[in-house]
Amino acid sequence: MKILKSLAVLALCAALPAGAADFVSHADNKPQQLASGDKVQIVNLWATWCKPCRKEMPAMSQWYQQKGKKQGIELVGIAVDSPENVSKFLKATPVSYPIWRYTGANSRAMMRDLGNTVGGLPYTVVRLPKCGAQQTLLGEVDGAKLDSAVAAVKAKCGKK
Repeated sequence: MKILKSLAVLALCAALPAGAADFVSHADNKPQQLASGDKVQIVNLWATWCKPCRKEMPAMSQWYQQKGKKQGIELVGIAVDSPENVSKFLKATPVSYPIWRYTGANSRAMMRDLGNTVGGLPYTVVRLPKCGAQQTLLGEVDGAKLDSAVAAVKAKCGKK
């Protein structure tokens, strides 16, 4: 009987999408998933120990407030860092977009899944999941780079 219960639990775990619970909202620790809809999404991977990450976040926040929200773009920052470090950083440097944390065991694999074969930070993905278009940016980004990547993704999908 114990073996059957164990097999049932394993079957349920195998049915879950890989990494389904590897992201949590920093604000409330609730599980999060990257959307699969028809909106442009920007996913920014960062860490508090990463100087270029810390430098780009205020500019990214300003861009999101001035342009991204108005265009219906979804932006999320995903921290590859401890909850304590993220809280301390966000207290000193608040941002206008949601912050999640990666809670999985293999951040390199998660980054590879998002196209980051180098494993460096900051790393930004501009994507439109419904049509499969994606632009990746390794290193510090600014408003001009975000504008260009968003335009390229929209063009690939025939969106204005």
